[in-house]
Amino acid sequence: MDSERRKFLVGAGAATAGAAILSLSSGLLTPVSAQAIVGNSSATSSSSSPESTSPTAKRYAFVIDLDTCNGCQKCTQGCQTEMQCPPTWGGEVGYAGRQAWIQVFDLGNGTFMPVPCQNCQDAPCAKVCPVGATFYSADGINMIDQDRCIGCRYCIVACPYERRFFNWEDPPVYADDANLTYSPTTNTPHRMGVAEKCIWCAHRVGQGDVPACVEACSAAGMGALWFGDANQDVVSQGDGKATMPLSTLIKDRGAYHLKEELGTLPQVLYLPPKGSTG
Repeated sequence: MDSERRKFLVGAGAATAGAAILSLSSGLLTPVSAQAIVGNSSATSSSSSPESTSPTAKRYAFVIDLDTCNGCQKCTQGCQTEMQCPPTWGGEVGYAGRQAWIQVFDLGNGTFMPVPCQNCQDAPCAKVCPVGATFYSADGINMIDQDRCIGCRYCIVACPYERRFFNWEDPPVYADDANLTYSPTTNTPHRMGVAEKCIWCAHRVGQGDVPACVEACSAAGMGALWFGDANQDVVSQGDGKATMPLSTLIKDRGAYHLKEELGTLPQVLYLPPKGSTG
């Protein structure tokens, strides 16, 4: 993308960058049944969504158990180490001075809520991107191609979960990345003037591993994060760690999605603290 065109479009989007976004606290909705989650591979309504509707296609899902999370933020640290998240700029909320692609919210009463990208399958961010920089991988992971991104920041405003960030300045380039060819599956080397976000560690998932945040949570002894294929009804905490059927994990737990009423089809399930489901 021509640098002058990029600069023009970055400036044109400035007026919308501060638009109000719905608060996360409004998203606790009607519980979702296990039957409504496991094996449901129906097509979504968005033309930006994955094209494959085969019952054998993968459909990755996060499960976050709020009964287990203690707010240690090891998931955030693991993400930052794995993805080398850039520094925060322009008033972005971060952790340890870096973008918090998975952010842990304190809900009070000892309850904490980690919020990664929700991997919406009918994502507003994909719909508003004028150049197709936000797209879905073959496995249905919502990605960003920084070679296409023009820095308009429409996706940042459109995301109802506030899970997108912008690189206002040149991020540091680590020695290990200096000679790498850019790939959307890692988003490295990072660069100025583009949007960034959690991409569910697509490079790890593509090799049969779990995202770094899940591994870090398990290593810390929390076990609050689970990841797996909903179509196969299996979730895991990492290689050699706990594995169980997704349907068993969420059974009778009042599982819910954040802001499900928006119709974005988020793929992160939350399990409320035990005893709070009435």
